[in-house]
Amino acid sequence: MDVVFLLKVLKALAEVAGFALLGQGLVYLFAGINREKNFVYVLLRIITSPATKLARLLSPRFVRDQHMPLVAFGLVFWVWVATVVGLVYFRINAG
Repeated sequence: MDVVFLLKVLKALAEVAGFALLGQGLVYLFAGINREKNFVYVLLRIITSPATKLARLLSPRFVRDQHMPLVAFGLVFWVWVATVVGLVYFRINAG
Protein backbone atom coordinates (compact mmCIF):
# COMPACT_ATOMS: atom_id res chain seq x y z
CA MET A 1 0.00 0.00 0.00
CA ASP A 2 1.02 3.55 -0.58
CA VAL A 3 2.28 5.51 2.43
CA VAL A 4 0.35 8.61 1.36
CA PHE A 5 -2.88 6.60 1.30
CA LEU A 6 -2.22 5.25 4.80
CA LEU A 7 -1.51 8.76 6.06
CA LYS A 8 -4.76 10.01 4.51
CA VAL A 9 -6.72 7.21 6.20
CA LEU A 10 -5.07 7.92 9.56
CA LYS A 11 -5.80 11.64 9.13
CA ALA A 12 -9.46 10.91 8.34
CA LEU A 13 -9.78 8.66 11.40
CA ALA A 14 -8.19 11.35 13.58
CA GLU A 15 -10.62 13.93 12.21
CA VAL A 16 -13.64 11.72 12.92
CA ALA A 17 -12.43 10.98 16.45
CA GLY A 18 -11.60 14.64 17.07
CA PHE A 19 -14.95 15.93 15.94
CA ALA A 20 -16.71 13.20 17.92
CA LEU A 21 -14.77 14.23 21.04
CA LEU A 22 -15.68 17.88 20.43
CA GLY A 23 -19.32 16.92 19.97
CA GLN A 24 -19.27 14.84 23.12
CA GLY A 25 -17.83 17.79 25.02
CA LEU A 26 -20.55 20.11 23.73
CA VAL A 27 -23.31 17.67 24.64
CA TYR A 28 -21.66 17.24 28.04
CA LEU A 29 -21.93 20.98 28.61
CA PHE A 30 -25.49 21.39 27.36
CA ALA A 31 -27.10 18.17 28.62
CA GLY A 32 -26.06 18.60 32.23
CA ILE A 33 -26.82 15.87 34.73
CA ASN A 34 -29.05 13.89 32.36
CA ARG A 35 -26.33 13.36 29.77
CA GLU A 36 -26.17 9.59 30.37
CA LYS A 37 -29.80 9.40 29.17
CA ASN A 38 -29.06 11.49 26.08
CA PHE A 39 -28.92 9.30 22.95
CA VAL A 40 -26.44 11.57 21.14
CA TYR A 41 -24.07 11.63 24.12
CA VAL A 42 -24.13 7.85 24.42
CA LEU A 43 -23.54 7.46 20.67
CA LEU A 44 -20.59 9.86 20.73
CA ARG A 45 -19.19 8.09 23.79
CA ILE A 46 -19.30 4.80 21.87
CA ILE A 47 -17.53 6.39 18.89
CA THR A 48 -14.82 7.94 21.07
CA SER A 49 -14.28 4.95 23.37
CA PRO A 50 -11.24 3.56 21.43
CA ALA A 51 -9.43 6.91 21.67
CA THR A 52 -10.37 7.26 25.33
CA LYS A 53 -9.16 3.72 26.13
CA LEU A 54 -5.87 4.39 24.33
CA ALA A 55 -5.48 7.61 26.33
CA ARG A 56 -6.08 5.66 29.55
CA LEU A 57 -3.47 3.10 28.50
CA LEU A 58 -0.86 5.78 27.74
CA SER A 59 -1.59 8.05 30.72
CA PRO A 60 -0.10 7.64 34.18
CA ARG A 61 -2.40 6.36 36.92
CA PHE A 62 -2.67 9.70 38.73
CA VAL A 63 -4.62 11.20 35.81
CA ARG A 64 -8.30 10.88 36.72
CA ASP A 65 -10.73 9.02 34.47
CA GLN A 66 -12.92 12.09 34.12
CA HIS A 67 -10.04 13.81 32.30
CA MET A 68 -9.51 11.02 29.77
CA PRO A 69 -11.63 12.60 26.99
CA LEU A 70 -9.45 15.71 27.19
CA VAL A 71 -6.29 13.59 27.09
CA ALA A 72 -7.75 11.63 24.17
CA PHE A 73 -8.47 14.87 22.31
CA GLY A 74 -4.87 15.97 22.80
CA LEU A 75 -3.65 12.61 21.56
CA VAL A 76 -5.91 12.72 18.51
CA PHE A 77 -4.85 16.31 17.80
CA TRP A 78 -1.16 15.40 17.77
CA VAL A 79 -1.81 12.34 15.59
CA TRP A 80 -3.59 14.65 13.15
CA VAL A 81 -0.68 17.13 13.19
CA ALA A 82 1.82 14.32 12.60
CA THR A 83 -0.16 12.99 9.63
CA VAL A 84 -0.43 16.46 8.09
CA VAL A 85 3.33 16.93 8.49
CA GLY A 86 3.90 13.51 6.92
CA LEU A 87 1.62 14.33 4.00
CA VAL A 88 3.37 17.65 3.42
CA TYR A 89 6.75 15.89 3.55
CA PHE A 90 5.71 13.31 0.95
CA ARG A 91 4.10 15.95 -1.28
CA ILE A 92 7.24 18.11 -1.27
CA ASN A 93 9.55 15.18 -1.97
CA ALA A 94 7.28 13.70 -4.65
CA GLY A 95 7.42 16.77 -6.88
